[in-house]
Amino acid sequence: MASEAVKKVLEAESESERKTAEAKQRRDEILMQAEGRSAHIIQKRLGDASKESAKIRNEFDSKLEDYKKNADAECEKQLGSIKALAEKNMNSAVEAVIREYF
Repeated sequence: MASEAVKKVLEAESESERKTAEAKQRRDEILMQAEGRSAHIIQKRLGDASKESAKIRNEFDSKLEDYKKNADAECEKQLGSIKALAEKNMNSAVEAVIREYF
């Protein structure tokens, strides 16, 4: 009878170890799957963030190009005004010299 009890205890221990090993294996599989999914999600989010940053960069580049065009146009306009004023002043200076010496 004692040997029967020992046999049952050994069988129970064996069954327990088998179930523990199966549980550990299943845990490891679940962790591997979770890590794989996490890596995939992270890569996807990095890709999305990269696309969004490229979109924002392009928008700023476009705005910068518009700003440069407007600034160049304003500079040309002011330069034209300065040239016209310089010509007028030059003509006045030439006339004043001519009047003074002739």
